[in-house]
Amino acid sequence: MLLYEWYEAQRALMSPFSEFASASSKLYNHPLSLFAHTPMAHRVSAGLELMHRLAKDYEKPEFDIRSVQIDDNEVAVHEQVTIAKPFCRLVRFKRFTDDLPTLQRIKSQPTVLVVAPLSGHHSTLLRETVRKLLEAHKVYLTDWTDARMVPESEGPFHLDDYVAYVQEFIRAIGPAELHVISVCQPTVPVLAAVSLMASNGEPTPRTMTMMGGPIDARKSPTAVNNLAMNKSHSWFQNNVIYRVPVNYPGAGRAVYPGFLQHAGFIAMNPDRHLKSHYDFFLDLVRGDDEKSEFHRDFYDEYNAVLDMPAEYYLDTIKTVFQDFALVNGTWKVKGQPVRPQDITTTALLTIEGELDDISGAGQTRAAHGLCTGIPTDRQFHYDAIGAGHYGIFSGRRWRDNVYPKIRDFIATHRAPKAATSGRPATKRSLGTSDNGNEVPAKRRTPARRKRQAA
Repeated sequence: MLLYEWYEAQRALMSPFSEFASASSKLYNHPLSLFAHTPMAHRVSAGLELMHRLAKDYEKPEFDIRSVQIDDNEVAVHEQVTIAKPFCRLVRFKRFTDDLPTLQRIKSQPTVLVVAPLSGHHSTLLRETVRKLLEAHKVYLTDWTDARMVPESEGPFHLDDYVAYVQEFIRAIGPAELHVISVCQPTVPVLAAVSLMASNGEPTPRTMTMMGGPIDARKSPTAVNNLAMNKSHSWFQNNVIYRVPVNYPGAGRAVYPGFLQHAGFIAMNPDRHLKSHYDFFLDLVRGDDEKSEFHRDFYDEYNAVLDMPAEYYLDTIKTVFQDFALVNGTWKVKGQPVRPQDITTTALLTIEGELDDISGAGQTRAAHGLCTGIPTDRQFHYDAIGAGHYGIFSGRRWRDNVYPKIRDFIATHRAPKAATSGRPATKRSLGTSDNGNEVPAKRRTPARRKRQAA
């Protein structure tokens, strides 16, 4: 049970070597250094930087979203903490501009709550998701706290508490004009949160967009699913849960350590990561700064992991991957049954990546079979062709293919249902995705938007 302490000792031992490698790399690379003009200097510098990056400790990155381009104007962005909870901050990315027409435009744009995953990486993993959404939306994000930084006196954090957090955030923002986007793991607790609100007669968000999540992990199980399903609950309790060491505020708290999760990420595709680091070495030798910087940015994010509360992690394993409680209709949150069929006014869009190796094909789409109370003309699905798990919320396929679908879906379902006189959508309002699935097709034109605003 001393694995966490051994890991911390190893990290402390490697820290000076990492810093020495970084300083030495610059010594062989700086144009004013005599060492930079020796034979093989570029290779020595590249090797030392690679050593530095393999040995360094990766802290949580910044979101670093300072501005966003809206039409022809650059609009400033400022992070504001709207609600601070022990295990999460609700962050708003508020936009500012002195241009009056642009200001009026952004004030009338729809509000989006992005529920980030609590599954090993920090919420900054969704940086590109947020940045793109800011072009046409007011954006809130759940920024989850590293459990090792939460004092044990704050008490445990269960999956039920996650659901309660989501509900509190939805109520605080205001569900009447809110659009919720959940990425990966939170698709399950978000569906539960909205279901419970509907069962209690509360207003629910205008739309739910669910991306690459394990709604029904029995469908097309991946390596991640198989591990969770083939090991007993007691195995996880005895083999992956550890206490936070004394050098952190959360000393003594039981957690699933981030370094174990990171090791699992690497073990899924070791050859790919090995090749990526070798390519980084060659790019440094060749002086390809653009590719080298892309590698640094990616791994600064990928290698930064957080600890998860043990209660939450074990609840998720049992509820989602072993009991399949959501799809079996047996899940109760604080004693109340979770009934997705009670949702009636919220439109639903599910998105899956064709090459997703974390949430298999059909797992997210299964939400449609549960949300039987939502009219079929308000249910949509999109398969992102050629996209892996991360490709559905970051990178070129996110920007060019997935984001436009979400943007149009939200735009189509902005008005309250009463405004449509209850008439079903016509085929004219729908388009066809790359694989033939129907999705909202066209954005409203500026003229039409002005008429609606008036």
